[in-house]
Amino acid sequence: MRKTEQVSVRSGQVEFVKVGTDAWRWRDVYRWLLGLRWPQFAAFVASLYVGLNLLFALLYSLQQDSIAGTTGGSWFYDCFFFSVQTLATVGYGHMYPQTLYGHIVSTVEIMTGLFLLAVMTGLIFVRFSRPIARVVFSNCIVIAPLNGKPTLMVRIGNENQHSMVEAEFRIMFSRDEPLQEGGDFRYFYVLKLHFDRVTLFPAALTLRHTIDEKSPLFGATAETLTNCRALFMVSVIGIDPVIAASVQTQKDYSWRDIQFGHRFVEIYTDHGEGRLTVDYGRLHDTEAAE
Repeated sequence: MRKTEQVSVRSGQVEFVKVGTDAWRWRDVYRWLLGLRWPQFAAFVASLYVGLNLLFALLYSLQQDSIAGTTGGSWFYDCFFFSVQTLATVGYGHMYPQTLYGHIVSTVEIMTGLFLLAVMTGLIFVRFSRPIARVVFSNCIVIAPLNGKPTLMVRIGNENQHSMVEAEFRIMFSRDEPLQEGGDFRYFYVLKLHFDRVTLFPAALTLRHTIDEKSPLFGATAETLTNCRALFMVSVIGIDPVIAASVQTQKDYSWRDIQFGHRFVEIYTDHGEGRLTVDYGRLHDTEAAE
């Protein structure tokens, strides 16, 4: 029988706790290692390296004369540093195994070191080569009139030092709606944007959705969005032209992140001759709409 445990999966501001499912598989270790931040990954590698050396040092120390050429000091320290040399296949020539037991343990350790080096090299290469979208989202969603019509707006910016190409944008809206049979049901809607695809995405732009009679947000207020536990999920998919790979990122907003009657401040400055300045420091700033 499979062992089942609780599994916590966080999606933006919402945490899902899965029960009654297969909690862990060995291949999940690979995804877990790739998902670690660099400081966490470095700490894991250091802990694994020290732990292996302590383990083999303990094995060497079980037989007092298994290693020749020791310093005559602490036997366990000599075993530990001999393990460090053996695991890295350095072999300075001063200490060496001199018994059958020592040769067996050192052989196992050398094979472990070769395997560990290959695995860590692959993991580090994948982590360095993995593309990152580097797209920043505004801290809030604003709803204000645009051309006389209420419009939902989200600002996004490309933080890379080159343009993203063939970028696609999507805003998904979800809320609880009552059923005739009683209770609530979660509904999902894809909001129609003024544009959902651009050939080049060099700097910053604002995604807009007009709230008209066909919009699921028609007639929505701050109170109604709170009561239905509204959520907005914004996603960006594009191609990084430098490494020719697809990148993707997303951000979610709750009803608490919506500002009615506000709009984003202008962040572009035209200097003429086709030169524009984009102030990313004001990307999140809003002002009251007229």
